[in-house]
Amino acid sequence: MLNSALSSCQAFVFDKLLPHWASYGLDIAQGYSYESMHHDWTRNQTGRLRLLTQCRQLYTFSHACLLTNNEAWQAKLPSLFDFITTHYFVDERWIFSLNDDLSIQDTQSDAYALAFILLSFSYYYQFSQDERALPYMEKTHHFLLGHMTATTGGFYEAFPVDEKQIRRQNPHMHLLEGYIAAFNATGANDYKDTIRSLLDLALEHFYHKKSQTLREFFTTDWQPDPNTGHQVEPGHHFEWVWLLYQANAIFPNSNYTDLAQQLWLTATRHGMASNGGIYNQIDGNHYQAIDKEKRIWPITEYLKAITVIPIGKEEKIDRLIRALDFMQCHYFLENGRWNEYLDEHNQAKDYPLPGTSSYHIFLGLTEVIIWAQLNTGFNGLR
Repeated sequence: MLNSALSSCQAFVFDKLLPHWASYGLDIAQGYSYESMHHDWTRNQTGRLRLLTQCRQLYTFSHACLLTNNEAWQAKLPSLFDFITTHYFVDERWIFSLNDDLSIQDTQSDAYALAFILLSFSYYYQFSQDERALPYMEKTHHFLLGHMTATTGGFYEAFPVDEKQIRRQNPHMHLLEGYIAAFNATGANDYKDTIRSLLDLALEHFYHKKSQTLREFFTTDWQPDPNTGHQVEPGHHFEWVWLLYQANAIFPNSNYTDLAQQLWLTATRHGMASNGGIYNQIDGNHYQAIDKEKRIWPITEYLKAITVIPIGKEEKIDRLIRALDFMQCHYFLENGRWNEYLDEHNQAKDYPLPGTSSYHIFLGLTEVIIWAQLNTGFNGLR
């Protein structure tokens, strides 16, 4: 049953979603990705083109090219890389966004987006061996250390720095992801050192021991924010589970795997709706759902977590089948489209296709495919 469900989901991603985005979501003349698409695969002009969106598309197609021999996707990678470096790297740092006419819009350097420079350029380099990616990764790393490091630990949200801004775990989580990719691609010890510091930050500040939850929003000195510090996202629990096991392969440490297992228990006990899917948000103090809607990305992070968490094979397969069936029933649509949001009753909301979401869909399914190839004899990607 798993292999059948997985075959259908693999076909959705690799035969529908990615080909349609490559055909309709990438500008033919200049190669950049549109920010958003309507469900008829026409461009949804949002008034901005974020660096984040370009990087997530570069990552997704670079990783897909490492897994498949798709020459059409391979041909699009250099122009996407060139567009990013030409339009977003200004005065030796990365800017946040462009206008629809490709003029500069927001000149902030955003920590969340910088994480995806590291991730996307790592995978682009691994596939293309284009060594131009390496100095950009190094400059990104040194800019973070030199201009965005907070005296209380971690990184500020953006540059220019506002020292009074609310601190968030989310950019740090993605920086961990980016630095793991950068280390795996290059073996550079500088990246390894930052991985360790981000892991220490998670253990010391992000994890709320009393409630056994991962908190999202903090004051400047890493106390839970008085207004939003109780908010917890189960999807981020699952995302951290997967990342902690990736990090443990670099720094074997039971503290990381113990944390991963506790985050898994909390999220599976309190973050999963009885009618299927993953809640967007729960109260970390009382475990009640705050936001019962279900965006697509949390369930893709749940898939990733299942592949690494140490539970029995039979339970893994059962969880994977249920999650994949739910996605096919409620999220995946014809022609590579998807429902971005469900309400609490699993009814789809009217919402366009964000250029950032295919990263989640692709990676979640890819991790399951790789696990199934190793553990169930699934005849997946070749």
